[in-house]
Amino acid sequence: MVMADQAQKTSYIGQAWLVILLALCFGTALAFVHTTLGPRIAENKRNETYSVIPVLVPGADRDMIEELIVQGRGGRDVRVYKAFSADSIHQGWVIPAEGQGFADRIELLIGQDAGLSTITGMYVLAQKETPGLGDDIRGEEFRDLFRGKPADRPLVLVKTVPRQENEIRALTGATISSESVTDIINSAIENLRDVLRAHSGRGPTPQR
Repeated sequence: MVMADQAQKTSYIGQAWLVILLALCFGTALAFVHTTLGPRIAENKRNETYSVIPVLVPGADRDMIEELIVQGRGGRDVRVYKAFSADSIHQGWVIPAEGQGFADRIELLIGQDAGLSTITGMYVLAQKETPGLGDDIRGEEFRDLFRGKPADRPLVLVKTVPRQENEIRALTGATISSESVTDIINSAIENLRDVLRAHSGRGPTPQR
């Protein structure tokens, strides 16, 4: 009986070491992938951001964008994009924002006019929501719901036909994902409203 208990204990210890070894191997592999691909992923997101800015901010020129590092109300640095027309007139802003969705983190780009009164567009930069349901937040039909909405008061998610200017209708079967997007937008706009207002108006010709 004692020998059996000892053998079982030895087996547990061996299994525990195997789990630890596998965890170390996976951790090392993930760190290697992150270190190797991280800069490339970041550059791809930056290029994608520049490509959609003219869509998010009407009148913006892709080659006339100024990147700024600003501090939100929490003191955290945020990279924002100040968009100009080809003749250097300030057209609006693009704000990167992220938050927790139903399945994983959701990354958005939010367009606003130069006066910070209107949302001019929304784009989903990254998401891992449920295929066929939550990932419909990427669709043009859902993204178009945000275009023209007021940016000076919080958006409100509803499940019926919107009756107020600041209401957004949730996707059928994806209320949590819809709510996550709405909350991310509200939070990002509120966080940066004051600091962006201080940087609004005509500015120097931006250089990439």
